[in-house]
Amino acid sequence: MAKTVVIVGGGWAGTAAALAARKTGCEVVLLERADMLLGTGLVGGIMRNNGRFTATEEMIAMGGGDLFEICDANARHKNVQFPGHKHVTLYDVSTIEPAVKKALLAAGVKLHLKSRVRDIVVDNGRITKVIADTLHSNQVLEISGDAFVDTTGTAGPQGNCMKYGNGCVMCIYRCPTFGPRLSIAGKAGIKEVIGEKPDGTLGAMSGSCKLHKDSLSTEIQEELELTGVCVIAIPPSLQKSMDTLSQKACQQYALKEFAENIILLDTGHAKLMSAYYPLDILRQIPGCTNARFEDPYAGGIGNSMRYFGMLPRNNALKVTGLVNVFCGGEKAGLLVGHTEAIVTGTLAGHNAGRFSLGADLLELPAALACGDAISHVKEMMQTKEGLTKKYTFSGANYFKRMLDNNLYSTDIAAIKDRVETAGMTGILKNPPPVKEGDAS
Repeated sequence: MAKTVVIVGGGWAGTAAALAARKTGCEVVLLERADMLLGTGLVGGIMRNNGRFTATEEMIAMGGGDLFEICDANARHKNVQFPGHKHVTLYDVSTIEPAVKKALLAAGVKLHLKSRVRDIVVDNGRITKVIADTLHSNQVLEISGDAFVDTTGTAGPQGNCMKYGNGCVMCIYRCPTFGPRLSIAGKAGIKEVIGEKPDGTLGAMSGSCKLHKDSLSTEIQEELELTGVCVIAIPPSLQKSMDTLSQKACQQYALKEFAENIILLDTGHAKLMSAYYPLDILRQIPGCTNARFEDPYAGGIGNSMRYFGMLPRNNALKVTGLVNVFCGGEKAGLLVGHTEAIVTGTLAGHNAGRFSLGADLLELPAALACGDAISHVKEMMQTKEGLTKKYTFSGANYFKRMLDNNLYSTDIAAIKDRVETAGMTGILKNPPPVKEGDAS
């Protein structure tokens, strides 16, 4: 009888987990509360910048690169540079979600959109079933599984944005429409971990917002279409202080260039590399006289608040305190970004499959950037100081660690060799070896 892995949350981590679990041979069910997959991936778009290039190629070499290859295929621009970031790929936010959905369906993943999990059944530390309401219908889904993956994220609900941010600014999470997130591990009694900013206040604000490209000057539009990047000097009297950059989750952009300039990236929208920007000030900047926000819609006031629901876990991404639950994306800790979500989601889904089949769980070795990041973040989150930092392959604290430990490379052949030396080539591509007598 086939084993079943149930994944709750359809962002980058959840979709990665679904594909990885499916490769183990398990049946896979994915529930997402909204009407589209990818979550912040719907407004993101930045891939392969700095150490994310290395992590991407490691995952491809290990057999878990499906979503990275989809991003490459839907790129608007490749090998872009902007302050502090090299060899960047910008995927098209208007085409990426249908492409990912198509890949999941082709792999045989059973998708349930507009399906918000509201309850679970727990037996001796095991989740055995999730119960979900289907939006705008009276249907209640009850789905049993052998293993579960919590990729419900850490942003929202509205109350956190009201208390710790600048209020609900109508962001891509769309809590008023689809309801707040619900962590299945949290519902099972696991205490969620909350991240902090350097000043000790809780959470962190999403790091960018989107402008309607047609609301910008023709010159800006043309430069974005041609190069993928537009850097506009801000008049000194309008510049933000560096202190305002510390509130962002994306600390790889806490550079003076982002205080002194408006930096726009072409992801289909014009991606403004700022958590938010007061509209009356933005419209005083050359070329932005008629600027209009796309997401968050109140992007002149604030952005979504994140890192309110991380989970304790081991380096196989199994949730501490539960027998059969794994976690990926921001649930797995203070890792920031799409690449990071795909890496952790892939390992979580793969190990959920391994657990269901009775195989040994997999930990990625620290000789690889992906493995080192997972173990390093777990270690750092045990400390008070570590909880105030954010970790990403693309900059700030963790990219420096990659450089110091010689983990960063753009040499694809060398990355493949490193993966092979670690014994990880293709490890995520096929069903795992199962001990005799464990499979049924």
